[in-house]
This record gives sequence, C-alpha cells and structure tokens, in this order.
Amino acid sequence: MHRPLAPIPAPTPVTVIGGGLAGLTAAITAAEAGAKVTLYEAHHTLGGRARTAEGPYRTNEGPHALYRSGPHWTWLSQRDLIGPLAPLPLLEATRLRFHHKGTLRRTPPLAVLKLTHPLSPLTHQPAPTDTDFLTWATERVGEDAARAAANFSAVALFHHDPGSLSAAFVRERLRRAASLPPEARYPRGGWASVVDRMAARAWNLGVRMETLARVDSLAAIPNGHRGPVVVATSLDSARRLLRDDSLTWPSGRTALIDLAVRTRRGDAFAVSDLDAPGWIERGGLGVSPRKHSTAQDHTLAPAGEQLLQGQFPIAPHESRADGITRAERLLDLGFPGWRERVTWRREATSNGRTGAVDLPGTSWRDRPAVDRGDGVYLAGDQVAAPGLLSEVSFNSALAAVSLALGPAGRRARRALDLKQG
Repeated sequence: MHRPLAPIPAPTPVTVIGGGLAGLTAAITAAEAGAKVTLYEAHHTLGGRARTAEGPYRTNEGPHALYRSGPHWTWLSQRDLIGPLAPLPLLEATRLRFHHKGTLRRTPPLAVLKLTHPLSPLTHQPAPTDTDFLTWATERVGEDAARAAANFSAVALFHHDPGSLSAAFVRERLRRAASLPPEARYPRGGWASVVDRMAARAWNLGVRMETLARVDSLAAIPNGHRGPVVVATSLDSARRLLRDDSLTWPSGRTALIDLAVRTRRGDAFAVSDLDAPGWIERGGLGVSPRKHSTAQDHTLAPAGEQLLQGQFPIAPHESRADGITRAERLLDLGFPGWRERVTWRREATSNGRTGAVDLPGTSWRDRPAVDRGDGVYLAGDQVAAPGLLSEVSFNSALAAVSLALGPAGRRARRALDLKQG
C-alpha cells in the first residue's frame, strides 16, 4: 500500500513596498528563496532614486556610481545584472581638478594626501566613532588640511558639514572615495540599465510587480497575500506608512545641477571643491560625428555634447540658489566658457534623500532597526545596515529578507550565492 505523498507547502507570500534598489533587491532575494513575492511601486516606473531621466539627456538624481569593492557589486555581478560599464580612460582620470583657496589645482595639498593617498599610513588608520572628523583629522594634519579632506569626502556624503560627523563614518567614506585605482564605476546608459535588468530578473523569478500602486496602509494589502512585509521606501514615507514617529535619522540636503554643454577639448573630468563641500563630474559625451569620443559614456548625451552633473550640499539656512551659485563658480574654473555652450539645464533640491549620516557617538547600528516587529521589516539607505551610499539599501534588503524568511531564506540565499559565484 502506497502512502499518500505529503502535500507540498505553499510558498511563503512576501510583500515588498517600494520598487527602488532596496525593493528590487529584496524582491529578487525573496523569490530566489522560493517566496511568492508581490511588489508595489507608487510611481509608474521602477527605480526610485536610481531612475534615469528619459530623453536625450540621461541624468540621475545626482551623480551615481557603483563602488566595485562593495557588497552589491558582487551580488549584481553574480546575477549578471551590472551590464556594460562606461570606460574610464587614463587621460580622463588625469583631468581631476581640486578647488583650494580660490584656485584650481591638479593635485590636492600634500597634507590632504596624508589622509587620502592609499600608500599613506594615515589612510588605513582607524578613527573613533565618538569624535567628530574635524577634531580627529586636525590632530594629525592640521585644521586647514582637515577641512579640505572633510570637504572632499562630501562626494560620498551629500552633507554640508562633513567635519561635524563621526570620524569613523567620514574616514571610511574618504578612504573609499579616494582609493586608487578608483572604485567608482558607471553603468553604461545610466542606472536605468541596472534597474531594467533587476526588474527582468524579478519578473523571470515570478515576482508580481504593480506600478502606480501606492500603499497607504498595511491593512490595504489583501488578506492571505501579505505575509512578511518589507518596507523599502524613504524613511519619511516609512514613518507615515507605519505611523511610527521614531523612524528618523539625519541626512543631507543638496542642490543638484545638471547641464549639457557643447563639447570642448581640455574640460576637466571632475572638479572637487576643497574650500566647501561640492563636486562636479562629467557624466558622458555624445559620440562626435567625426570620431568616436573617449568620454565615459557616450549614451548619456547627443552627439557633440557632454553631460555635467554636480551636487552641492546646503545647510538648513541656505537655499538651492546658494548651492547653485557655488556650482556656477566651480564651473567657471573647470569648464571655461560653459555658459555659452549650454544646450540644456536642470536644477533640483534633494531633501533627506541622500542616505544616512552618523553624528559623533553613533554608527549604523544606532539607526532605525530593520526588524520592526509583527512581520514588518525596513530596507533603505537610512536604516541599520552598513555600507556606502546605495550599499546600505542593498545590505538592509538582504537583512530584511533573511529575517522575514528565517533559516530557510538564509540557506537558500547562501546556496545560490555559492552556486553563482
């Protein structure tokens, strides 16, 4: 007599709210572990802050890069989700300029190099959590160089006063932003190309993705379909959705400027402001009608034009106009004649959308916890997970899914990582 087969357990339903990098990472990871995933996105397109503008000028919300030593680089690579990368020719890398004491320089001050150069002993010296960066760095290289180094770190901080933040927090970001060879890599076609590949991966794994589907209350999710919930939104949106006033953490406020200008030989590749936090980089050139450009990514702008993107952190009492004024001064130095070459321009302000910053005495462990109880988990760039910029979103998404699905989810993810690695 044959015993009846044991029923196959139904897949665990998992709900993901938010279709940015954190939400897509959570959806893919949960589906790889066998969960039945439904993702809700309030906008008509996926990507969150990683959206790339449509049209001839393919911009993101501020300069975006993948750091090749980060955890999401490995995860995306294992799944073939990064795709083609824009080249960084040596000639372009030599055109990095530094604004210091009112002049444009080819190299930062020697004292700054003591804190940033990979061969300097200070570069790998640990910094304390409970001391601000300016105090810690001043004791080692003097106040002038300490301020310049703090301002240079703003490229990975989007904060108006990096020197006031935790020394350990700023030190790690400074080390990675100044690494040689550079860690930053740029997906060809902008971040939308990565988002599209992640969405395709999720679709092929059976993830149900609903756009234009804003979730204002967890009670609105149909019974029997909810299961564990990963809230992968901004912290402000999560606070309103979960009605939890404790979901707060400091972030930056940044003036963003995007410009398309006609190509001109000799323009800087990037300009870092060491007198005040600010950064402008050349995101790409259009292909010249006469020859192939050596630019980073010729898909970002029409032929004969180059795309410039800048971010200038602004203090609470400052306006966007204050940040744009600083940007224009830096443009005058690094991109002569840019005003007469402009073919397109856009300005914006990013409020609290630039990731967490840690004040002295705090670290990522003190941010809002991933596990909110009752089967609800947070993912995003301002929650309790380590990493640089978007890596926090990625790490928190993996943590959320591991907690939501328990040991089975962790085992499945580890097995898949080993198989694909």
